[in-house]
Amino acid sequence: MTTFDDILEEVGKFGPCQKRIFGLLCLVSMPWAGIYVGIVFQGFTPPHWCRQPAVQEQRQACGWTLQDSVKMSVPLVNVSGELQPSSCLQYDVELNQSALSCEQSQDLDLSHSPTSSCRHGWEYDYEGRRSFVTEFDLVCSDAWLVDMYQATLNVGFLIGSIAIGYLADRFGRKLSFLMSNLLNGITGILVAVAPNYVSLLVFRTLYGFGVKGGWVAGYVLITELVGVEFRRTVGILYQMFFSVGILLLPLLAYYITDWRWLQVVITVPYILFLSYYWFIPESPRWLLSQNKKDKAVEITEAMAKENKMTLSKKIEVQTAGPTAAFTARSKVMSGKHSKHYRKHTGIWFTSAVVYQGLIMRLGILGGNVYIDFLISGLVEFPAAFLILFTIERIGRRLPFATANFVAGASCFITACIPDSMFWFKTAVACIGRLCITITFEMVVFVNTELYPTFVRNFGVSVCSTLCDVGGIVAPFLLYRLAVIWLELPLIIFGSLAILAGALVLLLPETRGLPAHYQNYNHIPEPIHICYYKETNGHLFNLLPTDDVTNNKNLAVV
Repeated sequence: MTTFDDILEEVGKFGPCQKRIFGLLCLVSMPWAGIYVGIVFQGFTPPHWCRQPAVQEQRQACGWTLQDSVKMSVPLVNVSGELQPSSCLQYDVELNQSALSCEQSQDLDLSHSPTSSCRHGWEYDYEGRRSFVTEFDLVCSDAWLVDMYQATLNVGFLIGSIAIGYLADRFGRKLSFLMSNLLNGITGILVAVAPNYVSLLVFRTLYGFGVKGGWVAGYVLITELVGVEFRRTVGILYQMFFSVGILLLPLLAYYITDWRWLQVVITVPYILFLSYYWFIPESPRWLLSQNKKDKAVEITEAMAKENKMTLSKKIEVQTAGPTAAFTARSKVMSGKHSKHYRKHTGIWFTSAVVYQGLIMRLGILGGNVYIDFLISGLVEFPAAFLILFTIERIGRRLPFATANFVAGASCFITACIPDSMFWFKTAVACIGRLCITITFEMVVFVNTELYPTFVRNFGVSVCSTLCDVGGIVAPFLLYRLAVIWLELPLIIFGSLAILAGALVLLLPETRGLPAHYQNYNHIPEPIHICYYKETNGHLFNLLPTDDVTNNKNLAVV
């Protein structure tokens, strides 16, 4: 009639064993950053203009710079209120270099000549950096295909998180985690060697299928191995290592200028993670929920031994039958039990759109993308510590809602600040990044608190589906609206963040779980777990009763 945490009193709630496993699993968050927002570097779109063979020949013959030839041969267009050389138009005239001297060519005025779309491809001013945009010429009328690179990844996230979430609850956290990493290693290399853009999108979808599901399985595994008072801390720090990956990504991209080799470097860790087969255990909580007592006892005793603790309790398990399991699983997603989960899915959607959108926006601002990205990553670090400092003192709902409101206000203010006030604009934007990072990290662990063991991985994965829908929408919102006005996406992101803050205020406060948990779900577990200690020939039940469901005969693992 209680949680598995009772047995952890003897095993150790966060001993050397759990710390070792925690350290290993935290590494999983780092390469995910490269996959999640790597489009900033892999899909970098440099300044580009129509390639004109006659102009190229004239430039070589006359010793002109690229800017000289662009000024002479490319029409000017209005971009966000400024006249700039067109990236997609050329003068519709035939330039015969043999008929014009270098001086005559420079004095040539074509401003009144008709224009047409690019006929011979594009020239890129990218100083040696090679992205899939420059390789496949994904500009102008094909620019929307760049959005598909990120959208297909999130399609994979959406399908994979549900599928692997179910498999993790059905076949175990460890097996699902390892199979995900095997899939990640294979599909990641396939992305790096894709011969054309269609195959690249297919492999990218498969890549997303395994990446997020494996990350969620690792998240659930580590939170199930520690005592309840450490669960929130390890969950937040597990996510914080994503920010470490954000910091490492611009450093890698600076030295690895080819997007294919950058993809290989991002993928290699997933191959190394397969070695975790020998270093991390299955979740004893999950094993007990599946009536696999012997294996659970074996792992629990091994953890106690590594923690230099002695385990004296005996475990007996009774099953409530498959019908009870099915009924309880169905109840999790049924009408009266799902209203709060539906609000969480909406919050996850807005958080994903704003978080991804603000990061990808760094790639289109025109500044030093490496420095901007590094600053953006540094801003994320205080988020984890602010969460840990506030959630037990103030609760979840108020910091959660406040972070959304401040993020939304920062987006509005940033859009209104002129570019001449660069540092002030940067400071306000950083506040927005910090706050949306807080919401993005909080939505995961708050949602995790709501589920019993036997559906925790599946439930979190289902509720995160709108996060993936948000990831599909985000690149289209950012890149297409930025063509109209560079700051327009910020107005949309700000509105969504304000909406998310309002939704958070509709949620109940979850500080104090499991006390709130019994009123939140009313869902019995399908497994009855009893811990007994033998004293003077009698068995005494050692389970406290602080986490009781409405079914007095069943307990939460």
